[in-house]
Amino acid sequence: MMSGKLNQPMKRYMPGIDGLRAISVLAVIAYHFELKWAQGGFQGVGVFFVLSGYLITDQLLMEWTVNKRILIWNFWMRRFRRLLPAMLNMLILVALWLVVTDPTRFLSLIGNFISSVFYVNNWFLIFHEVSYFESFGPVSPIGHLWSLSIEEQFYVIWPIALLIGIKLAPQRGKLVLSMLVLAFVSAITMALMYVPGTDPSRVYYGTDTRAFAILIGAALAVCWPSWKLNKMISPAARVSLDMIGGLGLLMLLILIHRTNEYEDSLYQHGFLSLSLISAVIIAVLVHPGSLLGKIMGCRPLTWLGKHSYSLYIWHYPVIILMRPEAGNEGLEFTQLLLQLAIIVWLSILSYEFIEEPIRKRNFRAKWHRIRHHHSFKPMIGLSVTLIAFFIAQSWITNASKVPSEMAQTVSMQNTVQNEDQQMTDLHQPFTNDDQQTSHDDDVMESPKKGRGITLIGDSLALGVDSYLKALLPDIVVDGKVGRQMSDAQEVVNELQSKGQLGDHLIIELGSNGVFNRSKLKSMLDSLQDKQVYLVTTRVPKSWQNSVNDALKEVAHDYHNVKIIDWYAASENRSELFAQDGVHLNSEGARFYASLLVEHLQQNE
Repeated sequence: MMSGKLNQPMKRYMPGIDGLRAISVLAVIAYHFELKWAQGGFQGVGVFFVLSGYLITDQLLMEWTVNKRILIWNFWMRRFRRLLPAMLNMLILVALWLVVTDPTRFLSLIGNFISSVFYVNNWFLIFHEVSYFESFGPVSPIGHLWSLSIEEQFYVIWPIALLIGIKLAPQRGKLVLSMLVLAFVSAITMALMYVPGTDPSRVYYGTDTRAFAILIGAALAVCWPSWKLNKMISPAARVSLDMIGGLGLLMLLILIHRTNEYEDSLYQHGFLSLSLISAVIIAVLVHPGSLLGKIMGCRPLTWLGKHSYSLYIWHYPVIILMRPEAGNEGLEFTQLLLQLAIIVWLSILSYEFIEEPIRKRNFRAKWHRIRHHHSFKPMIGLSVTLIAFFIAQSWITNASKVPSEMAQTVSMQNTVQNEDQQMTDLHQPFTNDDQQTSHDDDVMESPKKGRGITLIGDSLALGVDSYLKALLPDIVVDGKVGRQMSDAQEVVNELQSKGQLGDHLIIELGSNGVFNRSKLKSMLDSLQDKQVYLVTTRVPKSWQNSVNDALKEVAHDYHNVKIIDWYAASENRSELFAQDGVHLNSEGARFYASLLVEHLQQNE
C-alpha cells in the first residue's frame, strides 16, 4: 500500500546518479560538436528524461510517506528556483550579445526567447516547423531549450497527477500499471506519428511523444524507491546487480556511438528501448549496495554531474555562436578546446554564483562574501577575458563573412565571364563539317542539345542552371531553394501538365534532409517510361549518408533508374565548394554540369 508506514525514510545523496548525468551531458555536447564517435549523443536527453521522472517521483513519494500530503506550491517554487534563474541569465546574455553583433538574427529569434521563458519552446518549434536536425543558415543558439520545456511541463503537471493517482490507486501495483499504460500510449503515439524517411522533429520535440521516458522513470520510483533500499545485500546479489548495471551502461555507450538520428527504428522502438535501459541503470546506481554506483560516483564524474544543468544550458550557445562557416566539421582541435574551456567556465560561474545561491536562498550573503574575498578580482578578470575573447572571436567570424563573400562574388563573376567566352567559342562558329568532327570528340556536347531532358532540384540546381544550359541549351531546369524530396511528385505533375517533363529526368534532391523512401518509390513507379537519374548529395550534415544510402537502395530496385554519384565525384575536392561546403563556386558548377552531361551521354 502506498500509505504504509515506514521507519523514518531519509533522503540521501546518490553519487552514481551524478555520474550518469555526467555521461549524458557529455554525450549531448559531443553530439553538438558533431564528433563522429558520438553520432547518437542526442540520446543523452532521453536519459535525462528518465532520470527526472525517477528523481522527482521518488522525492514526491517520500514527502507523501512522511507528511501524508504533497505541498505542490512549495515543489513548484523549488523547481523554479533551481532552473529558471540560470536559464534567464543565459538568455539575457545571449540576447545582449545578438543585439550587439547581429540584431537581425535577434529579431528573428524573439519567438524562441519568449517561448523558452514560458517553457513552451518545444511546441513553438513544432508549430513553426523548425527542424532539430536539418538546418542551413543561422542556427538558433537556444535551440536546445526544447527539452527543458518538456521537463518543466512535467514538473507543473506531475505532482497533481501523482496525487490524484495515489488517491485513486493507493496500491503500488495499480499505480505502476497506470503509469506504464500511459507510457505505452506515448510510445505508440511516437511510432504511429513518425513517417519513415522524413524529418523526425515533430515526434522528437513533442511532449506527447516523449512523455514515456519520464513515465518509465516515474514507474521505477514507485516500485524501487531509493529511500526503501537496504545496503545490506548478499555478495551474490551485489554481483548480479552490478553485472546488470554494467551491461546496461555498455549498451547505452554503444547506442551513443552507433545510433543515427535518422534510423526509422529509433522512433518505432529505439527511444523506448533507451528509456528501459536507462531505467535499469538508474535502478542499480540508486541502490546503496551497488559497487557500480560507487565507481560512477568518482570525483570527476560527480563534479560534471553536479554542473550538468549549467553545462547543458551554456554549451549550445557557445558552440553555435563560435561555429565556423563550414560547421563544426572544420573545427580545429585548439578551437574545440577553447570552446570547451569557455563552456566549462561559464557553467562554473552559473553554478557557483546563480544556481546554488538562489537554490539555498543565500544569494545576497554569497555575493557579499565573494566581493570581500581575495580571489574576487582575479576571477572577474579571467571571466571578462574569456567572455571578451568569445565575443571578439564571434564578431570577427561574422564580420569576415562580408568581405569573404564579396571576394568570392567578384572571383565568380570574373570566372563566369571567362567561361562564357569559352562556351561561346565552343558552340558558335562551326561549319557542318566541323560539327560532325567535333561531335565525336567533345564529351561536353550532347547530340540532343538537352532536348527531352529535365532537371528537378534545389538551390544546387539553380546554381548550375547557366552552366548546364551552355552545354545543353534545350534542357529544362526546375530548381527551388530549400526544396525537399517530398516536393518532387508535385513538381513532376506540374511539369507533365505543361509538357515540359522530358524522357530523361534528373532528380537532384536530398541536400535539405532525409526523405520518405516509399513516396520516392511511388513516384518512380509512375515514371517507368522515363530514364531517371538520382544524384547523390554532399552536404556537411548528419543526414548525408542516410540520403545517399537511400538513393542507392531505391535505384537498385528499378531498371530505368541510375545513380549519378556526386558524393564520390566531389570527394577531396574542397576547391569546388563555397564556404558552407554545399553550394558550388564557378569551378564547382562547371564540374557538376559536365558530370551530369557525361552520364547522359553514356546512356545515349
